[in-house]
Amino acid sequence: MEDARIIDLYFARDEAAIAETGRRYGRYLTTVARNILRNEQEAEECVNDTYLRAWEAIPPHRPARLAAFLGKITRRLALDRYASLTAQKRGGGQTEELLEEWKDCLPQTDGRRYADDLALKDAFNRFLRSLPADKRRLFVRRYWYAAPISALARELGQKESSIKMQLMRLRQQLRDFLEKEDMQYE
Repeated sequence: MEDARIIDLYFARDEAAIAETGRRYGRYLTTVARNILRNEQEAEECVNDTYLRAWEAIPPHRPARLAAFLGKITRRLALDRYASLTAQKRGGGQTEELLEEWKDCLPQTDGRRYADDLALKDAFNRFLRSLPADKRRLFVRRYWYAAPISALARELGQKESSIKMQLMRLRQQLRDFLEKEDMQYE
C-alpha cells in the first residue's frame, strides 16, 4: 500500500493503518531499533511503541515522507530505551561506542545535548550534502542507523581498520565544518 493511502487510514482513524505500516515498514524500523539496542525483544517493543506514537501524531501531522517520519520516531525511542537500560547497568555496547565517537567529534559538547538543536541539524545537513555519495552513505549508516563497523566492512568489502579510519576522517571533517560554521557550544 502506498504511503498516501496509509496516511489516509490514520486520518480516518482506521486501525488498518497500523497493520499496513507494519507490513510496509516493520523490517526497516526493526533494523533501526535493533542496531541501537542490540536486543531483538527490546527492538520489537520499540517498534510497537513507534506505531502508537504514529497513531497519536497522525493526525494532525501529515508527514511528507512516512519512512523518515517513522524512522525518526523509532530512533528516538530506541535511544531513550537504551539510555534507560544502561542507566541501570553499564555495558560496552555499540551505542555507547557511538556516543563516545560523537563526543570526540562535536566541539565542546558531549554529543547528546544538542542532538535536536535546529541550527546544528541544519549544519549537519549541509555537511552531509557536501560529502561524496559513498562517504555520505557510510556516515549515515554508522551514525544514524548505528550499523556496526564489522557489518559496514563486510558490506563494503573492506577491512574494519579501513572503515574506522574513514569514519575518523569524516568526524574530523565534520568537526572542522562545524568550527567554520561557528557551532561552538559552551
